[in-house]
Amino acid sequence: MIRFAAIGLDHRHIYEQTGRLLELGCECAGYWTDGEPEPLSGFIKRFPDVHRVDDMDLLINDPDIQLIVTAAIPRDRAEIALMAVKAGKDVMSDKPGCTTLEQLGALRAAVADSGRIWSINFSERFEVPAVQKASELVAKGRIGRVVQTLGIGPHRLNLPKRPDWFFDEVAYGGILVDIASHQIDQFLHFAGVEDARIVSSSVANYANPEHSGLQDFGELSLLAEGPGGAAHGYVRVDWYTPDGLPTWGDGRLMILGTEGYIELRKYVDIAVREGTNHLYVVDSKGAEHIDCSTQPLPYYSQLVHDVVNRTETAMTQSHCFRVMELALLAQQQATRLGAVTR
Repeated sequence: MIRFAAIGLDHRHIYEQTGRLLELGCECAGYWTDGEPEPLSGFIKRFPDVHRVDDMDLLINDPDIQLIVTAAIPRDRAEIALMAVKAGKDVMSDKPGCTTLEQLGALRAAVADSGRIWSINFSERFEVPAVQKASELVAKGRIGRVVQTLGIGPHRLNLPKRPDWFFDEVAYGGILVDIASHQIDQFLHFAGVEDARIVSSSVANYANPEHSGLQDFGELSLLAEGPGGAAHGYVRVDWYTPDGLPTWGDGRLMILGTEGYIELRKYVDIAVREGTNHLYVVDSKGAEHIDCSTQPLPYYSQLVHDVVNRTETAMTQSHCFRVMELALLAQQQATRLGAVTR
């Protein structure tokens, strides 16, 4: 197995990034983070044997470390990745992997020059068993050719717990970059296409005018031309999850095919069934509910395989780049509504 290090503990996704690698038998050589971000205490509790280093360069330049994982403030993730790639290391970043087109261009050049891997952990696909099952069904042709995906990513705001950077668009990249990159990834994946264009996009702040840098609503639509014809995508993301929901967000994905459709209720099946990872599929044979809670999650083992063997089994590099490019373009051209800073 490989040795890795964690740099930047500003988002709780670092728990899964670190924990799942450790479960595979990988060794964490240490971590560095700036200051005392809120997830730090939880990280120490979960991984008491992983030590903190005072200088991230010690990890970046350690020749025995093969992979850097980061969940730093989004604006800082690209710079961390660039340093790591130039030092001969592969990178697994929390989403978004970058916040500007300039950062993306620098990462493209660095990856091309070095041959290293820059992978973004799109956790709403890679860490959701129901999505893995849906991938299997679509690949087998259960619902025919995919014509549209409809992805929604609602989140609970938890306003008092948010750090200052959460309210700074420059720091988090905007809601379409920060959250909707998940749904763009899923659209390209399920439509079976490498590219798409942004048809329309908008962002807004409707419920939090006292925080003008926050965007609490965003939407976009995509269009792709695949081998079998056009595919459409619609994405809605928001920070409106009410306190009455027993989890952080009622994330759903609907996949429309020419011969049926699939709905994923990823994190909750409100007022119907307990638990997570519910999949509903309807085709010519009828309607079926599938409990996907035991479906394997191959991303981490595939990424480790890629690091060792220089392959692209977890995700192609071109897909990773294009997802972020589409998210950045959607954010850049979005119509701004409500109390959003202009």
